[in-house]
Amino acid sequence: MLQVEHLHAYYDQSHILHGLNFEIQAGEVLALLGRNGAGRSTTLKAIMGMVRAEGSIRYRGKQLLGLPSFKIAQAGIAYVPENREIFAELSVEQNLRLGQKLGISKQTPWQLEEMYALFPILLERRHTKAGVLSGGEQQMLSLSRSLLGNPDLLLIDEPTEGLAPKVIDVLRDFFIKIKQRGIAILLVEQKLNLALQVADRFLIMGHGQAVFEGEQQALLANDIIRQEWLEVG
Repeated sequence: MLQVEHLHAYYDQSHILHGLNFEIQAGEVLALLGRNGAGRSTTLKAIMGMVRAEGSIRYRGKQLLGLPSFKIAQAGIAYVPENREIFAELSVEQNLRLGQKLGISKQTPWQLEEMYALFPILLERRHTKAGVLSGGEQQMLSLSRSLLGNPDLLLIDEPTEGLAPKVIDVLRDFFIKIKQRGIAILLVEQKLNLALQVADRFLIMGHGQAVFEGEQQALLANDIIRQEWLEVG
């Protein structure tokens, strides 16, 4: 579905990604792991056309590099940034309706009612201004709004950062449910335990490059990689 080859990315004169290579299959969850500053968030922004990049990013065979962000979104990719980017002065339901579009997915389109079923707290708060929601509720809103665009691939940046364990459990269940619907996910996550529960494969980054790529069994068997490249508590 997504094929990234020899990807380099830059912030002004800073060279962040150094020839990154990976791919995602349809319906697969790939966890992008690594220490802060490894280039994980930059990878998502490069895919979305938000930073200067070189190399190749193909989605369903179409070259994305050089396209504006809105064209990339129209191709069937949704991006959930770490800062969530909700519309604080609009209500929960207004935020959700702004996300609604048919997209190009062949999946049955997501409906507003399904978002409320996935996150009942959003139904309770549907007339509340989004800016007064808790961090966890804002994350649920951001994820739901992205889904309503009916993407085939979700890019999600640090969704559990700063959230309570109970909220993280709700988000874990959400990831599993949308995975069952056949939506692929590229998940940037700091919590290895959560990633192990939802991901099919793991890509560990260090200094803007991939230092490990493989399935769960291989990752758990590689103590050296985990100790050197992951922040294990």
